[in-house]
Amino acid sequence: MKTIVTIFRKELLDSLRDRRTLITMVAIPLLLFPILIGISSRVMMSQIKKAQDKVLRVGLLTNQTPQAFQSMLMEREDLRVIEYLTLEEGTAFVQSDSLDAFIAFAPSFERDVMELRRGGVSFIYKSAERRDIETDRVRKMLDAYSTILREARFKRMNLDAAIVNTIDVKEQNLASQKERLAEVIGGFLPYLFIIFCYVGAIYPAIDLAAGEKERGTLETLLTAPVGRMQILLGKFGVVTLTGVLSAGISIFGLYIGIRQVREIPPELFQTIMSILELKSIVLLISLLIPLTVFFAAGLLSLSIYARSFKEAQSLISPLMIVVIVPAFLGLLPGMTLNEVTALIPILNISLATKGIIAETATTWLLVEVFVSMIALAGISLYICSKIFGRESVVFR
Repeated sequence: MKTIVTIFRKELLDSLRDRRTLITMVAIPLLLFPILIGISSRVMMSQIKKAQDKVLRVGLLTNQTPQAFQSMLMEREDLRVIEYLTLEEGTAFVQSDSLDAFIAFAPSFERDVMELRRGGVSFIYKSAERRDIETDRVRKMLDAYSTILREARFKRMNLDAAIVNTIDVKEQNLASQKERLAEVIGGFLPYLFIIFCYVGAIYPAIDLAAGEKERGTLETLLTAPVGRMQILLGKFGVVTLTGVLSAGISIFGLYIGIRQVREIPPELFQTIMSILELKSIVLLISLLIPLTVFFAAGLLSLSIYARSFKEAQSLISPLMIVVIVPAFLGLLPGMTLNEVTALIPILNISLATKGIIAETATTWLLVEVFVSMIALAGISLYICSKIFGRESVVFR
């Protein structure tokens, strides 16, 4: 054991001297979340405010627009009404972004309303992301005008407007805010943590095997009075540690990123902080350890097989898609942790993480995930030891 620790310390020091390892293990996970959250929140709030404050240009068919609705629009300071348009002109102006919306009432609109029929209105807009907010502002005015007409119709008929409400539905969502929030971010966060586990282990794995081959130091190490399994475990421990640290630092970076956003409502902020409580973090890290062991064994196997640092990179880089696909599947709606998905590598970690965040994962399913990943990690480490024990592979 003392020999393994000595090799571990030696390999760890070598890895920490490598700038690429420090960047992928510390700098990127620590800075990525604060930068992403800070920029995205500010850009989003800026775009929302811009859409809310924008003076909208709304086109009308003046000769067909009811006077009451036209007056309603004219009274608003956040609108600029463009009149005397034809339907074709209005549509063309919306298409060319000269108008934000165009409203055309049917010629028989007022007659239809007076005769207790539905009046036709064409609401033409061009919606894309931020413009949804702008479109909703115009839509709300149409809804308000519809309410005015409905109340006037019922008053003329001496009826209570409430007569149209045939049922009174009282909705009660038993899912907590934490569960609803976990459904939104619960798939996205494990996706990032899994990626950081993999990326954080790549460079140490390449450097400690293919890199040593290229530098000619692996042969020197193999002549030392220690067993190959001890050497492998020392290297393996460093690769696993860097992967877990990368994921752990990314969680810390996420915490810092959320703390710096001031626009988050207090209730939502408290819910997010409860997700990042110590118990959840410990469970997340404990899930990531066997996953990183699995990654480390696979990466070391390929790195040992490679002749050079460059060849190891070319072998390992395509495997990113193998990691991304099952992690991405965890983002899909309806994908849940069950007896089958708990046995699928990477996907089970993604779904288990979502369950931990929402506090919906059952203990026995989490145990199944742990056992399956530990067994898979053991098998991958065994295969790695066999590869490292073959002279034809180590010195190819």
